[in-house]
Amino acid sequence: MKLLLVEDERKIVEALSYLLKKNGYVVDIAMDGETGMEMAITGVYDIIVLDCMLPRRDGISFVKELRSLGFDAPVLFLTAKDAPKDRVAGLDAGADDYLVKPFYTDELLARVRALTRRKGKNFIGDTISAAGLTLNPLGGQVSKGDEVIHLTVKESLLLEVLMRNFGQVMTKERIMEKVWGYNSETDIANVDLYIYYLRRKLNISNIKTVRGVGYFLQGDTNVL
Repeated sequence: MKLLLVEDERKIVEALSYLLKKNGYVVDIAMDGETGMEMAITGVYDIIVLDCMLPRRDGISFVKELRSLGFDAPVLFLTAKDAPKDRVAGLDAGADDYLVKPFYTDELLARVRALTRRKGKNFIGDTISAAGLTLNPLGGQVSKGDEVIHLTVKESLLLEVLMRNFGQVMTKERIMEKVWGYNSETDIANVDLYIYYLRRKLNISNIKTVRGVGYFLQGDTNVL
């Protein structure tokens, strides 16, 4: 799962980035509201964790514009502003949850998990099911019938993209943003390479190619 963290306090950024990555998330970071907005509308994120008080653009206007543009990624406000009116303003702006600093890290992780479960209709607990596969994104494991297959981080992220967009063609460019991150310098040929790895490891034929465009996951799993 991919997360955008918009926070201007460097110590908090470093601590949260380490915590989230340790728990299986891919984390992109913005240190001000304008940069965060640019990343939010050009990237593909499962959840956005956002401070209210940011340089260049405050969190409330950030969320209002994001929602006005039609983006529905869950937003968790993480802020020192704890007055009831501030909570109301944040939720009314379009945020999905509101956590006050200082906070317990276990509570933060629980709220992030709850928001990602709420977003994905194919989520069952902490897993995603589609096309005869059941993926545990945080554990990097996929079940196919009675078989449990261990995936690398990139393989797991790639399969998650395909499963969560089951039946929809995902362009190589969008897959790059989702798996390798915003403004990644990784060669786009890596998408084809990791599709090959995934097909071979899962031993399935229903990861379909749309020549010159991208890939999609179709139907129940078929053995190669």
